[in-house]
Amino acid sequence: MSVKRILMIGNELLRKKAESVDFEKDPVDRYIRDLRDTLRQTQRKKRIGRAIAGPQIGCLKRIVYMETKEKRITMINPRIVKKSPDTFEVWDSCFCADVAFFGKTLRHRAISVEYTNESGEQIHENFTDDLSELFQHEIDHLEGILFTDRIIDNQIIMRSEWEKLSSS
Repeated sequence: MSVKRILMIGNELLRKKAESVDFEKDPVDRYIRDLRDTLRQTQRKKRIGRAIAGPQIGCLKRIVYMETKEKRITMINPRIVKKSPDTFEVWDSCFCADVAFFGKTLRHRAISVEYTNESGEQIHENFTDDLSELFQHEIDHLEGILFTDRIIDNQIIMRSEWEKLSSS
């Protein structure tokens, strides 16, 4: 198991742009293992979360790992190539904020992403609603952008308040 420490907001590495992954030179399997193990451990500990990006663990490479009960996706060198004009508001948080508070953000309802999977295959995939929001958040990490940069109307709530909203 290779669980890494998640960097917290304020760490300068979170503001740097991630570099492209080079399948010839980079230890891609190690990157994926580190992200997978860290995500799984953090999901168990925090009881929340679906994905993690390289910069969150100090790996300044363009890689995102997502895992839920239903689906697993590894995106290497992802690029959002299309965004719907349709947007929606969503309460967003982040492991880099210790999932302690949520901010209301505006995200595109649908996106198209081009990426390479762990087998080296080029993938073009469309995502809507919750997965669209999720991958916009994770790909933002690769650009040095945090969810706090996207908060609208200064709307922030603590996790306990968000849990009350989510259960009603």
